[in-house]
Amino acid sequence: MTLRTFLLGACSALAFAGMASAETLTIATVNNGDMIRMQKLTDDFKAKNPGIDLEWVTLEENVLRQKVTTDIATKGGQYDVLTIGTYEVPIWAKQGWLLPLDNLGSNYDVDDLLPAIRSGLTVDGKLYAAPFYGESSMVMYRKDLFDAAGLKMPDAPTWDFIADAARKVTNKDKEIYGICLRGKAGWGENMAFLTAMSNSFGARWFDEKWKPQFDQPEWKDTLDFYVKLMKDAGPPGASSNGFNENLALFQTGKCGMWIDATVAASFVADPKQSQVADKVGFALAPDKGLGKRGNWLWAWSLAVPAGTQKAEAAEKFVAWATSKEYSNLVAEKEGWLNAPPGTRKSLYANADYQKAASFAKMTLDSINSADPTKPTVKPVPYVGVQFVAIPEFQGIGTAVGQQFSAALAGQISVDQALKSAQQLATREMTKAGYIK
Repeated sequence: MTLRTFLLGACSALAFAGMASAETLTIATVNNGDMIRMQKLTDDFKAKNPGIDLEWVTLEENVLRQKVTTDIATKGGQYDVLTIGTYEVPIWAKQGWLLPLDNLGSNYDVDDLLPAIRSGLTVDGKLYAAPFYGESSMVMYRKDLFDAAGLKMPDAPTWDFIADAARKVTNKDKEIYGICLRGKAGWGENMAFLTAMSNSFGARWFDEKWKPQFDQPEWKDTLDFYVKLMKDAGPPGASSNGFNENLALFQTGKCGMWIDATVAASFVADPKQSQVADKVGFALAPDKGLGKRGNWLWAWSLAVPAGTQKAEAAEKFVAWATSKEYSNLVAEKEGWLNAPPGTRKSLYANADYQKAASFAKMTLDSINSADPTKPTVKPVPYVGVQFVAIPEFQGIGTAVGQQFSAALAGQISVDQALKSAQQLATREMTKAGYIK
């Protein structure tokens, strides 16, 4: 054997060994703009971690929740990193389905995470998911349309002001609708919005004895108000619209107002993405004068399932994607306006971010004002603002959401939707043993 042949063979063997040792992480995520951006920036992660490859499974919100829940509950082991939310983390951690994030690295700075966001991802003092972005909800509106109608948006509007303004701003002949709100069925789609809204109307999912409350006047007031407002001032086909659909409507100038996640602010205010970027104003989510605003609290977070065989590599990815350095990378590539919001104190102390993001203070105030431990006007036995933090809520919330979406579409009446919601929620809560 010649020296050259020997060296070539040795190089091939080393290359093969390198290939054999490379790990591929399968990452399940939602098709929201910040996650799409993250995928485009992963060359930075690969450069720092040459032994790790990434494979993405990017899904619409309802589909993601269904697939990830099924996989983790059946120990399917399809995914190494999961994108999940504030609802799932404490429930799944207590089931032993998630690994604690104990090795995020010395530079990670867990104490920099906003307390309101961090607490929802912590169980027994351990962090079980790292927030990629955090959010509450608020009003985004067109200042030019308000000026033309002689309206001035208060910093803290009421629902009555919102409804009146929506009707005045609507011009259906020009395809301008006064308000865009979620209508697509799902516990995290229309029911996230409607649950937060109902809190401000004095409604609640369950009383102190876990009896469903859809037969109470507060829920009727909420749903009547919502359906009538959307009929008068909403876009056609609203019962099919979720976050992404309403974002597209707003960005193309078809919505006078949109009440939704604070994370949307950077997308509607970015001239590269929004046709109305220079015309957008922001306000707190509305109230009814009862002491609760219709805003929620959520974080899309990255977690490592207990079933993965690649926990060390998975945690490295989670640390990279949720670090201060990642925010700096986004700022360098796409400007501070697009840094993932709602997770770190340092971002809101950053003068460059404050200058770029006119919505920064409103976002932080909205996040800090949401109280998952006291989400409603009347007392309740549950934690959660736009959801109820029990395992059964995922199924019940989606079933109720289907009834309310049907009422919005005009397929059934509001009264029928509420009656069906009361019946199905009572049946499931009795079956699960909450109602004796």
